[in-house]
Amino acid sequence: MSLSREHAADLSPETVVVAAGRPERGHDQPVNPPIVLSSTYFGTGALSDGDRGYGRYANPTWDPFEEALAQLEGAELPGLLYASGLAAVSSALSLLPAGGVLVMPSHSYAGSLAMASELAAKGALELRTVDIADTEAVKAQLAPADGKPANMLWIESPTNPMLGIADIRALTAAAHDAGAIVVTDNTFSTPLVQQPLELGSDVVLHSVTKYLAGHSDVVLGALVTSNPELRSELLHHRIIHGAIAGPFEAWLALRGLRTLALRIERSQASAMTLAERLRAHPRVESIRFPGLPDDPGHERATSQMKGFGSILCIQVAGDGNRSGAEAADDVVRALQLWIPATSLGGVESLIERRRRHTAEPLSVPDNLVRMSIGIENVEDLWSDLEQALKALDS
Repeated sequence: MSLSREHAADLSPETVVVAAGRPERGHDQPVNPPIVLSSTYFGTGALSDGDRGYGRYANPTWDPFEEALAQLEGAELPGLLYASGLAAVSSALSLLPAGGVLVMPSHSYAGSLAMASELAAKGALELRTVDIADTEAVKAQLAPADGKPANMLWIESPTNPMLGIADIRALTAAAHDAGAIVVTDNTFSTPLVQQPLELGSDVVLHSVTKYLAGHSDVVLGALVTSNPELRSELLHHRIIHGAIAGPFEAWLALRGLRTLALRIERSQASAMTLAERLRAHPRVESIRFPGLPDDPGHERATSQMKGFGSILCIQVAGDGNRSGAEAADDVVRALQLWIPATSLGGVESLIERRRRHTAEPLSVPDNLVRMSIGIENVEDLWSDLEQALKALDS
């Protein structure tokens, strides 16, 4: 690749996101990497490390994205691209020994929780869930006085959907003291807002489907680490289990990545504006957004993040005619610009009542609405929200 990690370290992330992963410079060579559609590659003799060999092992179209993500996360090794975020979750969980102990946030991505719970039900692992924002509670689960120490700590920060903020530095140190490796899902923050490897994490996970690709048109996942042994294990799992990315999807993801800095800048600014206005609205029972000074996670987020992300959650107040959940559903139905949908991180603003999903933990309030802020004009977004909230009084 034309941009080395050494050079990338001297550049701002806003530049790296545009420059990383481009082909080597040469007369009449393409500026952008091409799509390589091949299931096999020429070769003779025994395969060695680095040989492509077969399409399940590697593809030249994956390389630019994997290198760009590594540079953005400050990793010393290329990332690994997967067919989906959950495929990356599966690969990360494969680092656990048989019957190993996993400590996971009680509020985290429902797919991660579901997969861990299924594995625990089969005896493949022991699952301990905990409020990841409660540092002392997490430490107690990592090294309990009357039980096995943990083998893996799973961190989400901010959490999905409650937006709890973990003290990543303190938790990774405690996990390592207990002999556990740390996997941090950085999907909500992106490497432009938070870099978990610098905070002590061993492996960083992304649902590339969300902010990195950014256009709601691909399903991909990724892992990145600076540990050669862990990367080798993860690569082996990807090869053997076959959860590989399609070349066209990888190419689309890299194209989407190029505008990440601009999208994050716009969406974060809009999220702050909307959060400040929603906090004062009489129909909003409560709000979670780490950018608000009175948010429980504000101080911690300020210390370890370069922004506050662009996801916010509100609880819609009920009234004598309907419950909070019914009022939340009515708000979502009344919106005209916001899109009711379950994903996040795209250019469009998405909204949903999370407990409409039966898999969502019961500890998530049934009137909680998660909002993913896109890049539309913030006044248009506010106008639509305002009319939907006002409709509750008609």
